[in-house]
Amino acid sequence: MVPADQGGGVMRADLLSDPVAGLDEALAAVDAFDQALVAGLLRPQPAQAAGLTELAHAVAGTPLAARVSEAAAKAAAGAAGEDHLVALAAARTALLGSVHDALMTRVTEATGRPRGEETVPATGGRQAANLLAAARAWLCDLARAGWRGIDHEVVSGAAQVVSAMLPDPSLRRPATLLDGFAAELAASCPGSALERIPARRWGDLWSRGMLLTLPGAADAPAPGAATGRLLPLGVDLQEHATAAQAQVHAVFEPADGSAPGLVRATVSVPKPDTVVGAGLWQLLRPHMSLLAAVGEGRSMELTDMPVTAEGDLIWSDEHARPSEPADAFTTARVALPTATDPATAPLDRHPTRIAVPVFLEGYAAQKEDETTTFTVAGHPLAVDTDRVPTAGPLTPEAVATSNACIGLLRWDAGTYRVQPLAVETTVRKKPVALHAGAWAGGTTDKVGVKAEKAATDAVAVLRERAGRLLRK
Repeated sequence: MVPADQGGGVMRADLLSDPVAGLDEALAAVDAFDQALVAGLLRPQPAQAAGLTELAHAVAGTPLAARVSEAAAKAAAGAAGEDHLVALAAARTALLGSVHDALMTRVTEATGRPRGEETVPATGGRQAANLLAAARAWLCDLARAGWRGIDHEVVSGAAQVVSAMLPDPSLRRPATLLDGFAAELAASCPGSALERIPARRWGDLWSRGMLLTLPGAADAPAPGAATGRLLPLGVDLQEHATAAQAQVHAVFEPADGSAPGLVRATVSVPKPDTVVGAGLWQLLRPHMSLLAAVGEGRSMELTDMPVTAEGDLIWSDEHARPSEPADAFTTARVALPTATDPATAPLDRHPTRIAVPVFLEGYAAQKEDETTTFTVAGHPLAVDTDRVPTAGPLTPEAVATSNACIGLLRWDAGTYRVQPLAVETTVRKKPVALHAGAWAGGTTDKVGVKAEKAATDAVAVLRERAGRLLRK
């Protein structure tokens, strides 16, 4: 059922401002455990023991209670084995999963959209147990050393394990996580010299790695096949010094007339650090025809496109073709309110994974000290303009003067925030729609053309240099 209209589109922002029972306590227990990992569990001090006890108390009354209580006691005594550390990682993951579920329950109430049901994972093939065990052993060494105690000798222990895991497709997921984690730790060595430790982030990577190296933990339901019409809502573009990713959020209308659902299609590419801004589209565009359709404002017809239970399209251009024009704001007003939100896999239940498409209109936008807020029916909603990419015509200034917005509802720094993907605003007394992904398929905009030319020149130079090195 669509929520009652409060002058804020199809989302009730008032429900997002109410406190969530137990949330602060759960996060406090996670933080206490993370602080224990900072100093390491080889010779725990009283403060670390208290953090371990707090984690155990937080899961009291759950099926994990007995195992975590024993694990916390062993860890506090400096005698934790692999099984104990796995139990602590599971408790930490479960707490953040409960936070995710509580936050998503509030989001579901605010949007009024139905949620998809979980499906049973398919049993995976036999994995190399010795490699998984070796990976867990390395993670256990990290926990004992602590983030303050890491050095190149400890971190380098992952290299041989990762290189052995990567060729096996069934181990690719944990191998990629461990590879990235090890690289991040190596760049931070020695830990004793760090001014600031990203305790939450490294705690996330450590606990996720511990659980993904358990046999069967990475099993997922078998992909389905999507046939029907895809109506894009917007593009979330993310940039790193050496990589770029574009994630298209869309409404999928099945050809069989069943209920529409929200889906995502993602493309990621490596990139040189000299390619930035609008130049990123040159790298991403050849790998997914959907980006051209988004830039042109078109829908796409899908035929047997593989799709996961979490709503991720495993994109292949062979299963898609461009179709009729489709305005994203029309889709947001008409199709989005009844689209089913996909379920989230157990190991993916984490507050940082929340990115729910929403539509707002009729709000009052204010900008003060570089902070933008939408006031929806009297309730303020923070706007994350820092996530607006420079690779499109959408700007923080346009967001601050907008009257309608398609965005992703996230939870960050203790509050819900909207990341704009597109806005309707007024420019020179004329209504216009500005999209973050407007240049995805190409552009005639002077700024975009200039940025793409610079990217073309940079890539050409790099290719010429690479060719010269190979010839030598």
